[in-house]
Amino acid sequence: MKKIIVTLLFLSAFLASPITASADETSGGMPLLRKMNEAISSVLFFDVAFGNLQVTEVTKENVPVKDETGQQKYKTVEVPFLVVILALGAVFFTFFHGFVNFYGFKHAINIVRGKYDKEEDHGEISHFRALTSALSATVGLGNIAGVAVAIQVGGPGAVLWMMVLAFFGMSAKFNSCTLSQLYRKVNDDGSISGGPMYYLDIGLREKGGIFAPIGKVLGILFAIMIMGGSVGGGNMFQANQTVEAFQHAFGFSEGSKWVIGIIMCFLIALVILGGIKRIGAATSKIVPFMCGLYVLASLVVILSNASAIPASLLLIFEMAFQNNAFYGGILGVMVKGVTRAGFSNEAGLGSAAIAHAAAKTSEPVREGLVAMLGPFIDTIVICLMTSLVIIVTGTWTDPELTSSAGNVGVTLTSESFATVLPWFPYVLTICIALFAYSTAISWYYYGERGWIYLLDHVGEGTGLKTVVVFRSAFILFTLIGAVSKLSDVLDFSDLMILSIAFPNILGSVILAPRVKEKLKDYFKRYREGAFDA
Repeated sequence: MKKIIVTLLFLSAFLASPITASADETSGGMPLLRKMNEAISSVLFFDVAFGNLQVTEVTKENVPVKDETGQQKYKTVEVPFLVVILALGAVFFTFFHGFVNFYGFKHAINIVRGKYDKEEDHGEISHFRALTSALSATVGLGNIAGVAVAIQVGGPGAVLWMMVLAFFGMSAKFNSCTLSQLYRKVNDDGSISGGPMYYLDIGLREKGGIFAPIGKVLGILFAIMIMGGSVGGGNMFQANQTVEAFQHAFGFSEGSKWVIGIIMCFLIALVILGGIKRIGAATSKIVPFMCGLYVLASLVVILSNASAIPASLLLIFEMAFQNNAFYGGILGVMVKGVTRAGFSNEAGLGSAAIAHAAAKTSEPVREGLVAMLGPFIDTIVICLMTSLVIIVTGTWTDPELTSSAGNVGVTLTSESFATVLPWFPYVLTICIALFAYSTAISWYYYGERGWIYLLDHVGEGTGLKTVVVFRSAFILFTLIGAVSKLSDVLDFSDLMILSIAFPNILGSVILAPRVKEKLKDYFKRYREGAFDA
């Protein structure tokens, strides 16, 4: 009974918060939710340097900023605890698995091409569809606006640190997605449930002793956070930004919010009602198209400024190590790059492992190898394209753009494209809508698996039987996100999305030896030609 009450309290708080925030937005948001945001930040995002890292405050032109008495002003460079955990976790998995992100790369591409697919393998979707489902949740506004924000607050040097984290993050994603295959659960209807909440719970329970209750707590914590992130950042934020993009680009009236919101509700419902198979089918078409369109347009802009490419690449490298006080020095630039990379490719967060758990394979390591291509495509390819578009066109130095109010990330990227393709901001708006849509349907699946895991604690099979409740709520919140200003809720959901890294990395490090054992065995058989038949 105690379990039931606790679970229902969590669920009721989760479901009530966005609606309450919407009703209370006219009075300046939700003080209670804002306090929750502050509490989460104080626990997981506290400054590990405790305010001891300070740099002189200067303007963008490197002019010292002084106070009213004429004394030099200083600013504190914060190093958030969770950012450190993300970075150290990614580096740990890379070294622990012997740089699998390097030697397993070519083999991973062959797996995605279907070279090792077998019809009799158990699962719901192919390797390719699992990858596109996961990519659809990561390739989005983080690649369009997030990169621009990283350059604005961290300078071009932040781009290099985004690339560095993406490289190491490939190993973190390999580790978590291999675990998701090792500890996935087959539901009564034949569907697959997997991801961090399952491998933290089941995997640590297998180790016995104190690990069993720790795994249960971490699993429940992850499930609650993934549901919060799913409805907020994975849904309402996407709907909200789609509305803003269309209104800005096409001059739509205020009343268009309802029309766009209802259309999005219908399109999302059309896909999510079919489960991961329909989600995989949709993303396998949307993701290659939108990535191809975006990369093609980026190449047109970059090649039109071909003479600026060498200097731009050199600028990215130099400013990554330049002690520029305006951007917080080397450490400040590094922190901003790592933070934006974490938002962009989700390496270390564990969310993508939920989609990869459903892939058809009898080899868990094989799906882990496929998954590690995600950060490479998302950050090293697409984010680099965005950053070069912004830098080679010179728009990143435009004071009017970088100091303007509103969503300066999207504006800066849009204006950069417009320097060569004046009509492209309209196409970019369509890209934003596609990115937002694909992100929402994938994050629905993540939240749904969290719901099933939590409700199964009430009674085996309860999660699957009641999933229509979460499904209906998700569609409703799409409309709420489209028509409302939900700053506190969106701040909360962003915190939820980043915070899932803590239970995931903690548990994944403990379970890493199990992955390493499977990895060694897999490549031993691979070298012996066991998969050539």
